[in-house]
Amino acid sequence: MPQEHPQDQPIQPLQSDRRATDHATTAAVPTILERAKAFIVRLGPKQVPIAYKLAIILTVLIVSGMGLLGLMIVSNQSNLLRAQINEFGQTMVDHLAESSKELVLSDDILSLMVLVSNLGKNENVLGAVIYSHDGKVLGHSGRLPVHDINKMYELSSKIDNKHFAIEWADNDEANNSLEVISFITPIKYQNLIAGHALITYSKSSLSQSLHETVRAITGATLFMIILGIITAFFAGKRLSRPIYDLMDASRAIHAGDYTFRLPEHRNDEIGYLISAYNTMANGLLEKKQVESAFSRFVSVKVAKQIMENLDGVSLGGKRVQATALFADIVGFTSMSERLPAEEVATLLNEYFRYINMASKLYHGTVDKYMGDCAMIVFGAPEEDKDHKFNAVLCAVMIQRMVDRLNLNRIQQSKEAIHFRIGLNSGEMLAGNMGSDERMQYTVVGESVNLAARLHSCAERGQVIVTDFFVKDPDVQWLVLAHRHKSIRLRGITEPVTTYVLTDVKAEYSQIINDQLDDMLATQNVA
Repeated sequence: MPQEHPQDQPIQPLQSDRRATDHATTAAVPTILERAKAFIVRLGPKQVPIAYKLAIILTVLIVSGMGLLGLMIVSNQSNLLRAQINEFGQTMVDHLAESSKELVLSDDILSLMVLVSNLGKNENVLGAVIYSHDGKVLGHSGRLPVHDINKMYELSSKIDNKHFAIEWADNDEANNSLEVISFITPIKYQNLIAGHALITYSKSSLSQSLHETVRAITGATLFMIILGIITAFFAGKRLSRPIYDLMDASRAIHAGDYTFRLPEHRNDEIGYLISAYNTMANGLLEKKQVESAFSRFVSVKVAKQIMENLDGVSLGGKRVQATALFADIVGFTSMSERLPAEEVATLLNEYFRYINMASKLYHGTVDKYMGDCAMIVFGAPEEDKDHKFNAVLCAVMIQRMVDRLNLNRIQQSKEAIHFRIGLNSGEMLAGNMGSDERMQYTVVGESVNLAARLHSCAERGQVIVTDFFVKDPDVQWLVLAHRHKSIRLRGITEPVTTYVLTDVKAEYSQIINDQLDDMLATQNVA
């Protein structure tokens, strides 16, 4: 047997033309864009939880909504305040024009001065001016515009047919900049312009009200944004909880825990997914239970092969190179007549359990049990290039295992049990045999029949093989055997020379003993 298995050898890459290799290497060099993209990916998190994604989305929506709402409220409030001051200014300038109409016509300067002085006492009014029709100041109180009335008309914006407004800058007593707004209206008498009335207001009240509104709205918006972020985070966690449950369930399935179930108490799409998962888990659990029960009636390898290709189960097989081993109890018929049926069944189950353990240890498959006989195949259904080597070790293991068990039986005043074994290798047909209604995976062929006949010719404690098997290069270096006899077998013209396989090389013999000790120790056998 080779010291290293082929599957342990690393796969060597195929050699190709150097120019093709150089071209492939050049083509594989990443571009600058690809490298930059890879760098960004490395900098970012490997995985962003869906709860954070939902929280970010909800936060963006809340911030955007509250921001737009705040802008709309500020804009509406600003327009409302501007409309109020325009209305107030128009009312006051109309009142001034109406009150000063007769005084202008009569050129009563003193009365005009008293009128504008009384009007200037209003805390919201910074100044009041009465102009003549030619722009001469007839009376004023408070601030006087820097431009004449004609220039003021040019710079002002028209509110309606008789009202005009102009915003301009001035300085207060402390020489601080002051924003003001003036309202102008002509003083008419019988469709003739007798003069002009002007009232100036400070925009500070408008700005202060607007700033207070902005602060209030900004504070409310920030509060709602913070509240929205907190709500979005917990909402994201709650919304993603079923997804995390499904992730835990998928991990359980991947780990082979098919009993994991999710509570079905949702009446939505997530609930449908949970129901589908539970149904799938039930199916997988049933499949596992069927496969576990099935593997008790056939080998695990055969059960796995069938379960993986249920649609492809059919009669027929393929030719393989394999080794068949037959082992049965010498004198079993007379023993079964002396012992109760229950004790016979217990005895068979015990020895077959150990035989099954030995076959697994050496990559064999228990093909079937036939009364007191066990048929083991090496090299099928899975290919094994060392099937002869493994069959020899398994045969030696079984005989030594029987000897060890007999020591315990003798101590218990029970009858010793002896096995006889025959094995042979060669071409066999491996596959499903039987009928479409009932079939069995097994191996058949002349090599199998010869192994069965060899074991029937063996005596207790013997392992019988042919001379061709002993001289096979795969096992010749391993086995210790002596010539037994030539026997004639039914269906075979020439006598078959047989050998008794007594042992294997010392190093492998010690390995078998160590493995046997471990096996019996797990079964609490001294």
